[in-house]
Amino acid sequence: MRKKVTVVGSGNVGATAAHWLASKEHADVVLIDIIEGVPQGKGLDLLQAMPIEKRDAYVLGTNDYADTANSDIVVITAGIPRKPGMSRDDLLNTNYKIMSDVVGKAVQYSPNCILIIVSNPLDAMAQAAYKQSGFSRNRVIGMAGILDSARFRAFIARELDVSVENVTAFVLGGHGDTMVPLPRYSTVAGIPITELMDKETIDRLVQRTRDGGAEIVKHLKTGSAYYAPSAAVAEMVESILKDKKKIVPCAAYLEGEYGINGLFIGVPCKLGSNGIEKIIEIKLTPEEQAALQKSADSVKELVSVIGV
Repeated sequence: MRKKVTVVGSGNVGATAAHWLASKEHADVVLIDIIEGVPQGKGLDLLQAMPIEKRDAYVLGTNDYADTANSDIVVITAGIPRKPGMSRDDLLNTNYKIMSDVVGKAVQYSPNCILIIVSNPLDAMAQAAYKQSGFSRNRVIGMAGILDSARFRAFIARELDVSVENVTAFVLGGHGDTMVPLPRYSTVAGIPITELMDKETIDRLVQRTRDGGAEIVKHLKTGSAYYAPSAAVAEMVESILKDKKKIVPCAAYLEGEYGINGLFIGVPCKLGSNGIEKIIEIKLTPEEQAALQKSADSVKELVSVIGV
């Protein structure tokens, strides 16, 4: 029996995630949204692409959560973007209500699934999903670290004119301005980038990574990134469904790791068939630890607004 992945939200991120998942033949995909017609149309379009791609993946668009029953993974991209005149707290509270509703329905039909949260503000929404679902912490994972690391990797590869396949990068912390890229743990063919670039260049790439999402929003004017975020989702899904046990940065609920308790923060995680199978603790310098704590404090502030 083929695996089944539900993607909640048929906007750019959700629909493109469905595209990656089906085109890589990772699973059958259910694309669900409250908007009538859009998931059905996009699902049908994707289904009709499969013979061309030579992929045996079934794609279904729907408005009915009954169609999502017994999903192995539920990816949640639903939520609204911040609009002019809307405060951060308004956005938080609105998306918290959407997340609570979506998680309740998804868990009702797929009580054994693993949840991957993509909705923003990501760390706070992952925390909301964790509390709403009642799942153990290994089954609720936030997607951010892979995306932020991929941005860092792309910039490093361009700067050094090397293959992206040679580049590894680690970005810890919350998904936002306080994320913590770690140059010491970022390498090209095993060589730390601190040996290949001067501090000024590294600092420039670190800042561009932090501003990665904002840079794209600035270009697009309306809307935000969706190709790379959805590709990051596909990598997480693959590692879980194929039990690959990849170590990748994800937002995970910490219970004392890195000196942080009771918050979702981006850290290196081993992803396998049980979701997060291990949180990897790496040694940080005092400066790096302070930056991570600052990031955690900013997540804590968001979480306190919605009371989770």
